[in-house]
Parts: sequence; structure tokens; C-alpha cells
Amino acid sequence: MSNLAAMETNIGIELAPDQLSAILHFNKADEAFAFTAEELEQFLKSHGVVFGIHNDVLASIALNPKHYFYGQTVIATGNPPLDGKDGFIHYAFNMEEESLKPALLEDGTVDYKEVIQLKNVIKGQLIAELVPAEEGHPGTAVTGEKLNAKHGKTVRFKVGKNVVLNPEQNAMYAAIDGMIAKTDKDKINVFPVFEVNGDVDYNIGNIDFVGTVVIRGNVLTGFRVKAAGDIRVVGGVEGAELEADGSIEITGGILAGNKGFVKAGKTVRSSFIQDGNVLAGEDIVVTQSIMHSQVRAAQSIVCSGAKGLLVGGIAQAGDKVTARTIGNTMSTATAIEVGVHPALRAELNELRSQLKEMSESLDKMDKALTLLDQLAAAGQLSPDKLALRVKLNATKRQVLDEQNVGGERILAIEKMLEDTGRAKVEVINTVYGGTKIVIGRYTRFVKDPVQRVCFRYSEGDINMAPLV
Repeated sequence: MSNLAAMETNIGIELAPDQLSAILHFNKADEAFAFTAEELEQFLKSHGVVFGIHNDVLASIALNPKHYFYGQTVIATGNPPLDGKDGFIHYAFNMEEESLKPALLEDGTVDYKEVIQLKNVIKGQLIAELVPAEEGHPGTAVTGEKLNAKHGKTVRFKVGKNVVLNPEQNAMYAAIDGMIAKTDKDKINVFPVFEVNGDVDYNIGNIDFVGTVVIRGNVLTGFRVKAAGDIRVVGGVEGAELEADGSIEITGGILAGNKGFVKAGKTVRSSFIQDGNVLAGEDIVVTQSIMHSQVRAAQSIVCSGAKGLLVGGIAQAGDKVTARTIGNTMSTATAIEVGVHPALRAELNELRSQLKEMSESLDKMDKALTLLDQLAAAGQLSPDKLALRVKLNATKRQVLDEQNVGGERILAIEKMLEDTGRAKVEVINTVYGGTKIVIGRYTRFVKDPVQRVCFRYSEGDINMAPLV
């Protein structure tokens, strides 16, 4: 029997599932069996192991085989692939939301002297740069095969108003003097600031502005203020319509008389809300009281100042409602709902409709491309058909990318809608009878006053526990 045949009988070689290591073991303990390191290396190569061989280990095994009879020995190691890092946007400014919010004082007023916190830029100033994604580095299996690595994901600017990109598309600059602000879908904009030194009344009229609006007075009943940036009111708001893509901050509070509305894409801050209709894409923060109002926030409603009263009407929030006092001794009907995401549900329906349209569009493009490919194979593709083929392929790639992004967003929304575990209602002082607590699809009525409690959903019911 040749030594190679003897090795086949006495020695086994196993590859790891990822092909990044090879392991040697002896099938039987035959002390008369001998071989050289060179013969062992040839044996490995006959089994496809050609890369990363540990020659020092082979020499040790050949010198003293019986030392390795009853174990498994790694005799080759490959190089693992190295995935590339994702690209990202490096901002020249701190883009955190907190950096542009004026200081909120304990008495509910807002210190507008801190306007310097705004991210001011001059025309031509750098706003952000793209850091490119890194390519992955392939690895090598012990069989010598190439192991592919993932390339980092490329990011792109989301271009808003009054910004420009350089020819290389990797740097963003301000097109005007103004203030940097993020709006929905994280678009970057530069907004000028429009100031009203007095009330919004007949002398001023309605306001519809592409930037941030600062009103150093009151907004009277019947008037409308719309802004693509933020709205800041140093006075109060009556039964007016305020709508901002960014945040809305009201020093003097809202006394609406069940007229008008206040709607923000991000956060609404006010000292109080009475007989109002308020909607926020993120949070509603009130320092004094929310009385007989309709307030809805995608994330949280917080009314926890010195008074912190929430009574009458309905308060809906996606994640939580926190108040010092909910309801009153007269058992005024007060409804608190959490785990409610109306905006997310609307977005989900819209995304599903878009994906259906994309799927139908892709089907039509595939049929057209199949026909064009057949013409190309037959040598009958005219120049205009060739141009159409190129355009269809480019459009298909773009639609597939959009389809992937939409699918990921749908999964994220569905997860958020199913997650009622974090939804809660926190009562810092007292919740009175007449209060209805709704979490997701479950309802609980409060009959008697209770102090310092937290309502959460658990195991098919709404549980009440002491507030920690």
C-alpha cells in the first residue's frame, strides 16, 4: 500500500462550513504509521486544502503522530472577508434638535434670547460633506477560493430648499443667508427667518412662509400662519391656524375657543392649551395645563410642570402620556389613549399602495425588456430601441432601489405598530374618576382617585402599578 493510500485510511480532513479552516484527525491509532511533513502537505492538497497551511503544525504531526491521535488539529486557516464600512454624512454643524430649542423655564415661558442657538449660515458656506462608503476586502478560503465581502452602503444627500451641491455631488452649501433646518424625511434646508414685531392681525394678515416665523405678539382668531420651518410665538394663540413642518413654540399659551388648530411636523411646546386642537409629529410639551382639548402626538404628551393638569377632552400619543394630575374631583370625562399611531398607519397604507404600483410597473418593464432582448439577440435592435432598452434598465434599477427602501420602511412601521409594550400613562400626583385609559385595543375606566401610578398593557389587560 502506498503512503498516500495509507493516509486515506488513517487520516481524515474536514473543512469548516465557512471554509476558513481545515481540521485533521486520525481515524485510528496506528503507532506503526509514519509519514513526512511533505507527504502530509501533498495529502492536504489532494483534499483541496491549498491555502493558509500551517507547515509548523504539519512538521510537528509528522514528528510525533501519536501525540495527535485522539484530538482534532487545525492545520490550515483562511483569511476572512472584511466588509466595507457604510458611507455617512458629516455635518459642519450639530444637527441635534435640542441645539435649536430655546431654553424652557419652569414657569412655562421660553427664553427667546437664546436664538443664537440657531444654525446660521451665510451664502456659500459649507453645510455637509459625504464620506464615501468603503469597499469590502475579499477573503480566501483554505481551498484557495475567493470569499466575497459586502461593500458599504452609499448614502446620498436629501436636498431641501436653498442648498446646492458641488459638481462632484459630495458637498452641500448654503444658497442663501439663513438658518439650517431639517424637515420631514430629513431633508436639509436653509431657511431665512421672518419676524413679526407685534400681533398677527388685520395689519399683518395671513402668513405663508418658506422659512421660520417668529411672532413677537399674539396670533388672533381667524388668522393663519404657515411655515416650512418653525413657528415661535412670544405671545398667545387664539382660535387661529398654525402649521409648521418643523416645531411650534408658544410662550403665552393657546386659548382657542374650539376654533382653528396648531399642527407641527415635529414638537409643539406651550405653557397651556385650553379648548384647542393640537397635533404634533413628535411630542407635545405643556408646562401648566391641557384643558378640554384634542391633543395628538406621534410620540409623547408631557404635562408635568408645577400645575401639570390634564382634564377634559382627549389626549392621544404613540408612546406615552405623562401628567401631574389627570381629571378632577368633578369626574370630568377625560380620555387618554396611548399606542395610537394614526400618522404611521396612514404612511403604511400609502407605502403599500406605492409598492403595488411599483410591482406592476416592474412587470411591464420586464416584459418590454424581454422583447427588446429578443430583438437584440436577432440583431434587429434599431438605435431608438437600443436607447429605450438602456433607459428601461436604468429606470428598473431605480424602481428596485425604491422598492427595497419602501419594504424596509414597511417592516419598521409594522414593528412599531405592534409594539404596545412600551406604551404607558404616567400620573405623577393623582388620576381622578371619570378618566378613560386606552392602550392599543384595550380600555380601562378609573372609578376612584389614585395617586402616583403608571398604566401599562400586560397579558391582555391594562395594569396599574405604583409610579417609580
